[in-house]
Amino acid sequence: MLNFLFIAVGLTLLIFGGNWLLKSAVAFSLRLNIPRIIIGMTIVSFATSAPELIVSINAAMEGFPDLAMGNVIGSNIANLGLVLPIVLLFGQIDVRKAFYITDWPVMMAASLLFFGFVYFDGILQRYEGVIMLLFLFLFLIFLLRFQKTAVVEDVLEDDEPLPLYKALLFLGMGGAALWGGSELLIRGAVGLATFYEVSERIIGITVVSVGTSIPELAASLIAIIKKEKSISVGNLIGSNIFNLLAVLGITSMITPIYVIDQGLLTSDIWWMLGVSFIILPLVFFPKGLRLGWRDGIILIALYTLFLYFTLF
Repeated sequence: MLNFLFIAVGLTLLIFGGNWLLKSAVAFSLRLNIPRIIIGMTIVSFATSAPELIVSINAAMEGFPDLAMGNVIGSNIANLGLVLPIVLLFGQIDVRKAFYITDWPVMMAASLLFFGFVYFDGILQRYEGVIMLLFLFLFLIFLLRFQKTAVVEDVLEDDEPLPLYKALLFLGMGGAALWGGSELLIRGAVGLATFYEVSERIIGITVVSVGTSIPELAASLIAIIKKEKSISVGNLIGSNIFNLLAVLGITSMITPIYVIDQGLLTSDIWWMLGVSFIILPLVFFPKGLRLGWRDGIILIALYTLFLYFTLF
């Protein structure tokens, strides 16, 4: 019964946290005159990826490396295979050139960099974590200096800059609520999963990863409902980049991450690469430079297949 209470309270905190974080993101974009997709790919994506960071560091430090790595791989799959399709049910997203010139390629490059580091020797070393963080730092510099708006934004008449203290307050409250909500949700979900004696890798790649993706879902849904489409897309792409380069980068710098269950390398990592890759052709076909509900159905079908082959 306590596990169900943790899940209910966690979901409530995540909904409120997503709303507060969105208000802060919009406020910063208006005050600084920065395209909202950049805010979505930095502030929002970093805050919503905090649960992955905390969970992965704790798991690796406590001797559960498969949970740390499975959490990140599963979260990246869930962000694009579960969260994005749900967002697309609420409205079509039109994208611009910068999406496939910069944002998607960087996400794929981060995925391939991680793949190259871990696939052949089954370990993510400290120096590899340093390289991943350096890559993220260079990407952020480029993003803030040169990036153009990658998603067609709706102009909202009620967009008014908030006072700085309010924007910071919403940022802090949103980040704290998302973090706390995720912690409660994970505690409840893992409590239920361990009751049925599910393996560490399966817990990480499914239950924990979906739990830590709930912040992205909450923030993205609220963004799309309020017609902040660029924040929604930027948040998901930015979260995937941050999960790989920062979460695994920082975690591996603290302690090297070893792969114990080979299913992470023979199956899960390939699903992550496949779901990440397919976003680009979906953007171009059938009508070009947009994502709609049909694309969402394809992605959710892929995620369902992933769960089927993982669990059965």
